[in-house]
Amino acid sequence: MLRRDMLLAGAGTAAGLALGQQAAAQKAQDTLRIVDRFALPNIDPYYNSLRTGLVQAHQAWDTLVHRDPETFELKPLLATEWRWVDPKQLEFTLRRGVKFHDGSAFSADDVVYTLNLASNPESRVATPSNFSWIANAEKIDDFKVRVNLKQPTPAALEYFALVIPIYPAAYRQRVGPEAYTKAPVGSGPYRITKFEPGASVEYERFEEYWAGSPKGRPAIRRLHVRFVPDATTEMTELLSGRADWVWNVNPDQYENINRLPMVQAVRQESMRIGYLSIDAAGRSGSGNPLTNLKVRQAIWHAIDRETIATRLITGGSRVPAAPCYPSQFGCDAAAAVLYDYNPAKARALLAEAGFAAGFEMELVSYVTPQWTASVQSYLGAVGIRAKVNQMQVAAAVQRAWEGRNPLYMGSWGSYSINDVSAVLPVMFGGGSEDYTRDPELQKLILEGGATTDEATRKTAYSAAIRRITENAYWLPLHTYVTIYGFSRQLDFRPYRDELPRFYLAKWK
Repeated sequence: MLRRDMLLAGAGTAAGLALGQQAAAQKAQDTLRIVDRFALPNIDPYYNSLRTGLVQAHQAWDTLVHRDPETFELKPLLATEWRWVDPKQLEFTLRRGVKFHDGSAFSADDVVYTLNLASNPESRVATPSNFSWIANAEKIDDFKVRVNLKQPTPAALEYFALVIPIYPAAYRQRVGPEAYTKAPVGSGPYRITKFEPGASVEYERFEEYWAGSPKGRPAIRRLHVRFVPDATTEMTELLSGRADWVWNVNPDQYENINRLPMVQAVRQESMRIGYLSIDAAGRSGSGNPLTNLKVRQAIWHAIDRETIATRLITGGSRVPAAPCYPSQFGCDAAAAVLYDYNPAKARALLAEAGFAAGFEMELVSYVTPQWTASVQSYLGAVGIRAKVNQMQVAAAVQRAWEGRNPLYMGSWGSYSINDVSAVLPVMFGGGSEDYTRDPELQKLILEGGATTDEATRKTAYSAAIRRITENAYWLPLHTYVTIYGFSRQLDFRPYRDELPRFYLAKWK
């Protein structure tokens, strides 16, 4: 396999000239070529939990509420206004004159259909905790909807802005869920013209997109997204001029890319955190060593997270004390039990647990292989022989849902929602991602999400964070710093919510 450093070292004047010619050709054709190694098997935004899926959804679907990417201020989108009737009732007044990509008119029927489907457990959406707080939606008139909540949900409008795109009800009901995935229709600034599961997505600017949207009218006519198997292929595509934009570039390539004449790299810390899930509940096999508290504590002491953040991730990566992103409401670092990097303590704890000779355990990962190898090395140094199973993200996530990942390295971006209700219920609330199955912890998380009283919420979430950390359930490794690589002919700006907005991009 061709190494990335060899590719970069060989990118001389001739290569730069060829790349420049190809980039100019794509600019002339008004097509932005995007390459992503996180393949999307299902583009329906309610039936995938991948960041890639969220990114695609924001190009092709609109939500009721818009969150400004710079200020996080909430603004009207498909809804022109909203009001809280009481802590469990929210009314939206809807925008008139909006069309879906099939030409049908947007109305209250679409909102009611979408919300009732997403909140119905029988729908088996990919991330039910994003919608489980919704009881139902009802139509007041053609352009007004009342949403009834199961409990007060302080972050409701953030969810409406980020993870609740609106289906065209009549179209989806007519074609059915499977056909909808093959030919999806939304109301966003781009329309999807072709989707090949796991391979590619093609978009074209929606010429009838409504005027005055805070998303704006796209400057670039077409987007072509291709999925490739790995980071090496991504870099090959960028450097050869066959791609105009990639992301999640390895940090060791940042400086090298910026030395080249036709491409550049920029970095931005995101709300995503890398984590190590530890099967405390024994879902992957009852009685395995990970169900022992001292073994889990040993793992927390064994890994030098600070070195991983500063030397591998770089660019300002931090080690979160709590299992959440520091800016999120309720992410109380002071409540967390702290574990220093202490291999001797880790070995002593393993011996106390009856594993003085260590043990062997599978480590499933979809993150950068070098980062996985680092964790594997730290565990090996104290006697935990981790057998790495490096997988594509969709396959690893599916295994996680099935309870088959004993140790599992992943990342979670909370759908960019600045509230711990977007992470704690997912990882500890009893759902498919939960490898703790702790009823007391679940109770605390429910308590924190069932009131609008900030003091009560903070108290419950702080207690949950203490319980998670004292039981060494789920190890936050580092914050992510996303590195984007793209053509110097492209005007593209990243934001901290890790949502690339191609509808805001333009050619220089």
